Amino acid sequence: MTDSSILKAALGYRAKGFSVIPIRGNKKPFLDSWKEYQERRATENEIREWWNQYPSAMIGIVTGPVSGICAVDIDRYAQDYNEATEFEYFPDGLVTPTCETPRGGTHLYFKFPEDSPLTINARGLPGIDFRGDGGYIIAPPSKNGTGRGYRWAEGLSLDDVQLQPLPMLYSNYLNTSIRSIRRCSNDITERFQALQNVTDATVSFKQGKRDDSLFHVANCLIKGGMSEGDARYILDILAHNCSPPFSPQEAQVKIDSALQRAKRRERNIQKEVEEWVSVTTGYWNVTECCQALQCVTKEEKTAVRVAVHRLYKAENIEKHGSRNGVYRTVDTQCEDIDFRSVIETPLDIKWPFRIEELVQIMPGNIVIVADEPNAGKTAFLLNLVKENMSRHEIYYFSSEMGAMEMKKRLSKFEMPLEQWRFHPKERTSNFADVIKPNAINVIDFLEVYDEFYKIGGLIKEIYDKLNNGIAVIAIQKNKGADYGLGGGRGLEKARLYLTMEPGKARIVKAKNWKTFENPNGMIIDFKLAQGCKFFTDKGWHR
Repeated sequence: MTDSSILKAALGYRAKGFSVIPIRGNKKPFLDSWKEYQERRATENEIREWWNQYPSAMIGIVTGPVSGICAVDIDRYAQDYNEATEFEYFPDGLVTPTCETPRGGTHLYFKFPEDSPLTINARGLPGIDFRGDGGYIIAPPSKNGTGRGYRWAEGLSLDDVQLQPLPMLYSNYLNTSIRSIRRCSNDITERFQALQNVTDATVSFKQGKRDDSLFHVANCLIKGGMSEGDARYILDILAHNCSPPFSPQEAQVKIDSALQRAKRRERNIQKEVEEWVSVTTGYWNVTECCQALQCVTKEEKTAVRVAVHRLYKAENIEKHGSRNGVYRTVDTQCEDIDFRSVIETPLDIKWPFRIEELVQIMPGNIVIVADEPNAGKTAFLLNLVKENMSRHEIYYFSSEMGAMEMKKRLSKFEMPLEQWRFHPKERTSNFADVIKPNAINVIDFLEVYDEFYKIGGLIKEIYDKLNNGIAVIAIQKNKGADYGLGGGRGLEKARLYLTMEPGKARIVKAKNWKTFENPNGMIIDFKLAQGCKFFTDKGWHR
């Protein structure tokens, strides 16, 4: 940044209502006495004269009532700094203007509490300094004596987010008058007496400030661990002793509002977003995240956006193409492939057309049967059930046949109905939800009527549910097409991919050959009789 840009920023801070002073590279003011600027803001002419006289000056913002702000300086390189202490008092999801310092520390900007006795204060907490009445903080885009700069954290400048009140736990720590309420935890009368003793110093219950004061006290009580019932008792006494007092009905409304606002302040939005993202699959947007977490206020929505940006910067999520605000969770978990101890045992499965003589099917495999209309897929699948139901547990998910039609189809096999040992189910969509991981799952058929490119994703969802079982999935194929709907996307997870047309079946893809002969591209001619019996004149050939 140029000196003129720093001057422009200094004037901008003044326009926001802050008292600005010039600071040396050693963080000391250029002014011999700057006390008057703790009482009044410098004029534009004064600021221009200062930066004309001190062109390398950093921007100092005087904290306290004159600027209406206070600041917390977190020095992570201090010898006594403790990360656990920082996050106890300043949770990661806190959304307030935040400056990153040249040494890697953080300046957090907050509203200065009205009528507060908080002064520049001592360090108190390890590695954490407070800047209140009588202090100042160095603001971006200042550069220190080494040329390194102060900068606003991404999305957390004074223009991006609003100043927030001090976190209650930290405010309690600083303000002994508020902390006295926390110590009075055994007797309600004692608590109220303590609150009465500090009312003049910390809150005002006069016309115009009654709502904010109730909220202020509600925050103190809830943060201090008081039960809601006891907090209501104290707030009710205060509401009836305001000037003028609230009516009984209005008091309850105000108390409910104060307690709800206090509880909302306790949320750690960052943690909630991280937990939601960790269990969310596919693509999602910030609006969906806000809705899922019930973040409705402007501040909560801003907190969600900041949390999402942090996850993006940390490469825990990635953007979806050029669409603004749409992300997907990056799944970095990979299971080891234990190829040394695995037992290579193909499943003992009998297939129509004696496919098992050409191809082996392993646990967890996907088999695709893509057929033209009236080519015999249902007959193929029911024969598969018939030949294997004595050795395997089979689930047959049908999207076409009801009970009467299935009874009619099974009756054609000239086998008593009571001898059919499988689990027929009626299902039309979301097959991944009902897959049995260790059984043979037959899906007749996977219906897709538009956006056919999604078929690969649907098959993968089914694949992800398998363990030692398999899934045999029937899909539609247009007449004369080489593949079923979805084209090559349907081939991705399949270890065996068959196509069927009237009188002919083809092995399009086979990954695990039974012999040294490559079965890919082989065909077999057949005739289908009575809707259930296959006859072939010769075997598989090219």
